[in-house]
Amino acid sequence: MIARPDVLVIGAGVIGLSIAHAAVARGLSVEVVDRTGPATGASAGNAGGFAFAEVHPLASPETLLASPRWLLDPLGPLAIPPRYALRIAPWMARFACASLPHRVSAATDAQAGLMRLARATLEPFMAMTGTLHMLRKTGQLQVHETVRSFEADCRAREEATHYGFGWRPLVGCDAIAEVQPGLSPRFAHATFTEDWWAISDPKLYVLALAEALEAKGTRIGEGEVRGIVAGVNGATANLADGRALSAGQIVLAAGAHSHRIARSLGDRIPLETERGYNTTLPPGAFDLRCHITFAAHGFVASPLSTGIRIGGAVELGGLDLPPNYARSRAMLAKAKAFLPALRTEGGTEWMGFRPSLPDSLPMIGRSANAPDVIHAFGHGHVGLTQSSATASLVAELLTRQNPSLDLSPFDPGRFRSVP
Repeated sequence: MIARPDVLVIGAGVIGLSIAHAAVARGLSVEVVDRTGPATGASAGNAGGFAFAEVHPLASPETLLASPRWLLDPLGPLAIPPRYALRIAPWMARFACASLPHRVSAATDAQAGLMRLARATLEPFMAMTGTLHMLRKTGQLQVHETVRSFEADCRAREEATHYGFGWRPLVGCDAIAEVQPGLSPRFAHATFTEDWWAISDPKLYVLALAEALEAKGTRIGEGEVRGIVAGVNGATANLADGRALSAGQIVLAAGAHSHRIARSLGDRIPLETERGYNTTLPPGAFDLRCHITFAAHGFVASPLSTGIRIGGAVELGGLDLPPNYARSRAMLAKAKAFLPALRTEGGTEWMGFRPSLPDSLPMIGRSANAPDVIHAFGHGHVGLTQSSATASLVAELLTRQNPSLDLSPFDPGRFRSVP
């Protein structure tokens, strides 16, 4: 056990463990602590996609226009439990502010830069960690029932093309069937995005990262961090069981729980939890050849080595409300209608917390109140996608190098002057 490591990483999800690997690769001693152990949060149940081409932020005029219609359906793409509505109102106000056109443009530029870095760093990172065999370059099919929806998607893809991400339109059921047979004929238009990679199984990937770290001598322990105290030369994490873990620098990468810990430093961060639901069906439930996005319905179908995952949607309900698995069942019923040959028996339901900030950008940077603490959380739907890029940037910060990307859009203090 390291008496006082160079770096303590709080969080053993895909972001935290990726950062730990990048820090070790730069010669730093690292310890990791997580409240429940590796791959037990959002990293365990995500859709498994590296969605590099998804550069347009969720905070946008399009989302604001669609939200009232979505909210009319309690099991639809977006839901806010009535008992949580007042609590989330300030976050929604910030989200609306972030949806102003000039702010969307700036966020898109920032997101695209991070996505390009993610695409460039992923394969070298996976080769370094011995996980490259888990990568799949199968692409993503986004299907549409109306010409209007298809044309809107094409405009979004053109935006991605501007940033160097490739795609192609598919018109007609026959063209779609060449990529993915078995879809309902109601989907006669689609876009196929080449710059959409996938992992064979996200939980197994994160567990493999943990195993590789431990093989290098990095300790991964369990414990709930209640707060961080900044010191003269380093920082200390205080745990619920009375332990104190000190390090030269601390990286806070605890996902949806990060803002509660950051509050102990005086950093008040408007992070919310987009609760996502899914059902993972057994292998062979459908001949799914690539990731399919049913954009108008807010969910996806993902082919994993461990089965077929049907899930997505957004429920803005915080960390404490009980799950509403009627949402996962509603998506599964729709998936059966959209993929008629899908066998829906034998599935496992899951709910997880996506850590999301109002402007759809993560926090990557030093705490304004504790320079030895680096924040690395709030990646929303694209934590897996941006994990290797975040790891590279944080490792540069840890070693006092100039970051390879302008980090000002991701500054942890950027909300202090925004209403």
